[in-house]
Amino acid sequence: MHEYSIVDSLLQLADEHARKNNAKKVTKLEIKVGVLSGVEPDLLQTAFETFKEGTICEEAEFIMKIQPVVVRCRDCGFETELKKDEYRCPKCNSGNLEIIDGEDMYLMSLELETD
Repeated sequence: MHEYSIVDSLLQLADEHARKNNAKKVTKLEIKVGVLSGVEPDLLQTAFETFKEGTICEEAEFIMKIQPVVVRCRDCGFETELKKDEYRCPKCNSGNLEIIDGEDMYLMSLELETD
C-alpha cells in the first residue's frame, strides 16, 4: 500500500515549506491525482487522516482533484479527455495517442498560517 509512503512524503514536504515560511501550521493541502497514477484516492484520504495527527498538518483540509486522462492524437493533433474504455481518437479514429495528463500526482498548493 504505497499511499502511506506518499502521505509521508507529502507531510514532509508540507513541513519543509512551513518551516521555510515561518508558518506554525498548514491549513490546506491540495493535490492533483491522475486516474492512471496508480494512487487509490480513498486509501490516500484515509492515510492522510491517519498520519496527519501530531504533525504541522494536523488541522489541514486535504483536497484531492482527480485528473482524467488527457490525450493528444499524434496523427491529427486533436486533444481530448478519454472516457473509460476509449482508446481511439474521437476525431480521426486513430489509435496513435500520446498521454499528456492523468498519469501523475502533484502537490498543487499549500495554505500556511503564519500568525
